[in-house]
Amino acid sequence: MLNGNYQPLNVCSTRRALLLLVLGKASVVENGRGEVRTGSGVFPRPSVIRLTYVVQRPRPRVRLSKRELFRRDGYRCAYCGQRSQQLTIDHVIPRHRGGTHSWDNLVTACARCNRKKGGLTPEEAHLTLRYRPYEPPSSLDYLFGPYLADNQGWQRFLAGW
Repeated sequence: MLNGNYQPLNVCSTRRALLLLVLGKASVVENGRGEVRTGSGVFPRPSVIRLTYVVQRPRPRVRLSKRELFRRDGYRCAYCGQRSQQLTIDHVIPRHRGGTHSWDNLVTACARCNRKKGGLTPEEAHLTLRYRPYEPPSSLDYLFGPYLADNQGWQRFLAGW
């Protein structure tokens, strides 16, 4: 979904896009996905829509979630660097010691390193972090990158921003 000034806003479902089209709040910019047939008519199934008005919104931030933490850390343990199917979330400074549930205190850890660290700090457990935890940048490439593999038509709208 594009803003009225063609700035990328978000990715929405086909149902939401059709609702915005029917209500006249959006227009089709690119229709590369066929059509939807209903009892009352045939509607284009858009891959890109643009709102008819400009929405003012704050700069987007990456939402703190388990999936985003794994993505930020490259699906590797922050202590040993090993890829594992059993990654967990670890608080660098444990919560019972005043650590926060925030981007700069959370890392991914394999089960072995997480057990070794337990409720200790990395120094006390004789573990070293391979990098300093950070909040990922909210660039368009980071926010919309995972969707580009299936929708190459979106690339031209993200390139300008």
